[in-house]
Amino acid sequence: MNKIDRSTLFETLKERGYVYQMSNEENVRRIVNGKPTTVYVGIDPTADSLHIGHFFSLMMIKYFQDAGHHVIILIGGATAMVGDPSGRTDMRKMLTEEQVQHNLNEVKTLVEKFVDTTGENPARIVSNAEWFKGYDYVNFMRDVGTYFNVNKMLSNDAYARRLEEGGLTFLEMGYMLMQAYDFVYLNKKYGCNLQIGGSDQWGNMVAGTELGRKMSFADGKKLELECLTCPLLTNSEGQKMGKTAKGALWVAREKTSVFDFYQYFYNVQDKDVPTLLRLFTRIPLKEIEDLVSANIIEAKKRMAFEITKLVHGETAAKEALDMAQNLFVNGGDDAPVVEVEKAEFPMMICDLVFKCGLAPSKSEARRLIQGGAITFKNEKVAKFDMQVTAAVANDALIKKGKKNFIKIAIK
Repeated sequence: MNKIDRSTLFETLKERGYVYQMSNEENVRRIVNGKPTTVYVGIDPTADSLHIGHFFSLMMIKYFQDAGHHVIILIGGATAMVGDPSGRTDMRKMLTEEQVQHNLNEVKTLVEKFVDTTGENPARIVSNAEWFKGYDYVNFMRDVGTYFNVNKMLSNDAYARRLEEGGLTFLEMGYMLMQAYDFVYLNKKYGCNLQIGGSDQWGNMVAGTELGRKMSFADGKKLELECLTCPLLTNSEGQKMGKTAKGALWVAREKTSVFDFYQYFYNVQDKDVPTLLRLFTRIPLKEIEDLVSANIIEAKKRMAFEITKLVHGETAAKEALDMAQNLFVNGGDDAPVVEVEKAEFPMMICDLVFKCGLAPSKSEARRLIQGGAITFKNEKVAKFDMQVTAAVANDALIKKGKKNFIKIAIK
């Protein structure tokens, strides 16, 4: 991607929609537009892939790298063992060390697709397991815990939903201390003085700036750490983006196919297209405005293609575009294929719709059929309990609405 003018980087980020919360706007602006410094973003490997929310933060930090700042991507090998309670109503499933290490390796491979890890200004990818492994618990509590007031912590939004459910654990309480210490550690080792991330991390990020200030004051020094959040990725109706009928929108093609990834963006509402073009492409703002006003369908195709190209590469993006063209123009010869065991037949059509991933549940599949949204072999399905045999289902095309197609293969 093209280099970014560092002297106006803050203004560039703001006009494209990345800037949401700041610990101190004057200081953040000075850091962002000033001489090269070190900036970091954290990702916990609680799954073996990245979802579109992570991608949002990585897009933001790539701006910093392209403007000449030094960037660190922290993959939370230690914090993933605890689990972030932010926005949760229940405790996260505890992962084993082996699971976390596996996820960490997978996420690291994906991160390397979005930032430059070679060249004159390579990104640094680290795991906080490096400094937490071997850090004695008593020493950590004496070094860090003494600066945290429990009453203040409990008033933080990060714990609000867990408190409402009455199930906040001491394990989860420790998460904020760990993330706060990450910032202090990265400052001491790499001179990092700015943390960026999603707005759901605001409480944890501010805790890091305050911990750095308190610890440096105790040492008779003055340390200024700052944080900057981007907004949560939502559509024009305020709903969180990145959810599909099959679950989260993943970056790894093993979890979300390239075609499904492309189709997700192509199927967004028209009024969300300018926002996605601003956030996930480097197309100039005036060009975006002209593109959207001239032809929203073409703008949507361009947006879906550019984002898919950025994540999966140009060849895969062209294949997804060609497949979509085939589905809508040529009748579905290249539709995504779902394999179903022959032994599972006969089955009701609503079960087959669910099995293919066109509905998140059997009850939703039934509702779609009753609403006239499902077509099987080019005929609208009238009865949710229609029986389908393996012979009938093989190579059959199921459509949900006008834009979702699945082809059945019997194995």
